[in-house]
Amino acid sequence: MAEDVVIRAEGLGKKYVIGHAAERERYVALRDVLIRGAHNFWRKTVDMARGRAILPGDSVEEFWALKDVSFEVKRGEVLGIIGRNGAGKSTLLKILSRITEPSEGRVTINGRVASLLEVGTGFHPELTGRENIYLNGAILGMTRAEIRRKFDEIVAFAEVEKFLDTPVKRYSSGMYVRLAFAVAAHLEPEILIVDEVLAVGDIQFQQKCLGKMSEVAGGGRTVLFVSHNLGAIETLCNDTMILENGRLAFRGKANDAVAFYLSELNLRAEVADSKNWLRTGTQVARILSVRLENDTGSPQTLFRMGEPLIIVVKVRFLVDAENPIFGVNIMTDTGVMVADCRSSHYNLQVGNVVGIITYQMRIDSITLYPRTYIVAPWVADSADSFELDWVHNAASFLVTTGPKFLAGTSINANHGIAFISTSWKFSNLDVEVSLESHDSIDLDEELDD
Repeated sequence: MAEDVVIRAEGLGKKYVIGHAAERERYVALRDVLIRGAHNFWRKTVDMARGRAILPGDSVEEFWALKDVSFEVKRGEVLGIIGRNGAGKSTLLKILSRITEPSEGRVTINGRVASLLEVGTGFHPELTGRENIYLNGAILGMTRAEIRRKFDEIVAFAEVEKFLDTPVKRYSSGMYVRLAFAVAAHLEPEILIVDEVLAVGDIQFQQKCLGKMSEVAGGGRTVLFVSHNLGAIETLCNDTMILENGRLAFRGKANDAVAFYLSELNLRAEVADSKNWLRTGTQVARILSVRLENDTGSPQTLFRMGEPLIIVVKVRFLVDAENPIFGVNIMTDTGVMVADCRSSHYNLQVGNVVGIITYQMRIDSITLYPRTYIVAPWVADSADSFELDWVHNAASFLVTTGPKFLAGTSINANHGIAFISTSWKFSNLDVEVSLESHDSIDLDEELDD
C-alpha cells in the first residue's frame, strides 16, 4: 500500500565535477604556458560568476556517482545494499540522510532518520559522550525525557561508561563507533541507515550491532544496511539491491541478489597468466596459466566456506623431466603461509614429461576463514627438489560465509586462518547439551539450503 512506503527515490542522480591536470611536456614554450594560464583563468572566472566550484587543473570532467536510481522501501523492511567500491553506495546513503543534495531526481522520506555512515558523522568532537547523546536525540526530535529513559541502555550497549564525560575527540575510533551506533539504534528512529562503518568495531561489538539491527527490524522499523559481509546481508535483509557504476543493477530477494553479485564477480575474474608475474626457479619449465574453478568447471574467485575449490595450472616443460613435483602454495593476503600443497605428499609418480602439461588440485571443502588468499603455483625437479618455476602471486580468491554455515555471521577473519572441526560436551547444566560437530553439521546440506 502507498502509505506503507517510507522511502521513495525517483530518478536519483548525483554529479561531481572533477579537475584534471594535463600531462606536462619536458620542454614547454613560453607561449604555451601563457595560453594555458589564460584559458584556466577564463574558465575559473566563468565558474565563479555562475556560482560553481572553482576546481584546480587544466580541464574538468563530469562524473556521475549515481545515475537514474529509482526504488521504494516499505515500513519494516530491511534493505541490503551491496556493490563494489566506487559503485555509489555511500553517495546514495548521504542523499537519503540529507547530507548532500541530488543533482537530479527526488527522494521522499516519511519518518525520522538516524544514520551511521562514517566515523565522526553526527557528533560534535568538543562535546562529551553524555552531551552528544542528548544532542543527537534532540536532532532526531526527541524530548529530554525520552532521551533520559534510553540513556542507561545506550551507555550499557556502547560500553563507554568510564569515558562518558570525556570529549569524544579523545575517543578511539572503536569507542566512537560504539557510542554512535548505540545512540542511532536506541533513540528509536523510524528509519536506521548503517554503512560499512561497523567494520571498525571489535568482533563482539559487531555481533551486538547485528543483533540490535535484527531487533530494530523486528519492531517494525526500517533499516538500510550497506555491507561487504554477504552472510550478514543474507541473514538480516529481506530484499537487497546491487549498485554498479552508479546505477541500479539488481533488486530482489537477498539470496538472489548475492547469487547475482557473485556471478558478476566471477565473470570479471582474471585468473589467466600474466607477463608481470614474479617468478623464481631455473625456468626450464614455465607456468603458463592458472584458473580457479568451482565444481561445475566455471571460473570463480569468491567461495563460501564448505564449497569445493579447484585450481587448474598449465605448465610447459622445455626439457624432459622425470617425475617432477607439482605444487600450489596458498597464503593469506598478508603473506602468511596457509598450506604448501604438493603432489609428493601423496607419492604421485607421473613419469617422464615434456611439453605442455595441465594439472588440477582439488580442495573438497574450503575450511579457511573469510579473507583473501593468494595462490602461488610451482613445479620442482624430484631428483634435486629445486624449483623449475615458481609464480609467487599468480591469482587470488576470496572466502566468505553464508547465512547458515555453522554460526553464520559470527564467522570472520579474526577467528584464525583455518577452521578446525571440533566436538563439544557440557555437564552440570539444567539441560544436558551434547554437540558432535561431524554429526550435526552437513556441509552439503548447508550449502544446498
